[in-house]
Amino acid sequence: VVWVVVFPYGGREKGSGVTMNAPATFESFLLLDGEKKITITKDTKVPNAAIFTVNKEDHTLGNLLMHQLLNDPQVLFAGYKVPHPLEHKFVLRIQTTPDYSPQEALSNAITDLISEVSTLETRFKEGIRERREGGLGD
Repeated sequence: VVWVVVFPYGGREKGSGVTMNAPATFESFLLLDGEKKITITKDTKVPNAAIFTVNKEDHTLGNLLMHQLLNDPQVLFAGYKVPHPLEHKFVLRIQTTPDYSPQEALSNAITDLISEVSTLETRFKEGIRERREGGLGD
């Protein structure tokens, strides 16, 4: 016999103080003592490749980095995976041309993304200002 118990109110019986077996919310984004944000491992199966494990991040950053890396002509392969939905990390694999290191590719991708986000922020603020000054959409 299998019993399925459904708790309303997001996994908590209202007023009971009983919670489900779930990790604390802060564990999804706060680095604990001794925990590193990024660990780098040389990929021994593929030449000029590395595996980056990024802690306390998810698909949002993994997908952004992968696509930015794929825009670089010196990057031969970029892919990521989330090992398990309850683990707050992703594993990013990068292979580059022999004259370009995976670490350099990742660093350049991060710099380019920061620049793109800055440009997006500037354009957004300009659009808001123009809309307010022009009285559009009233």
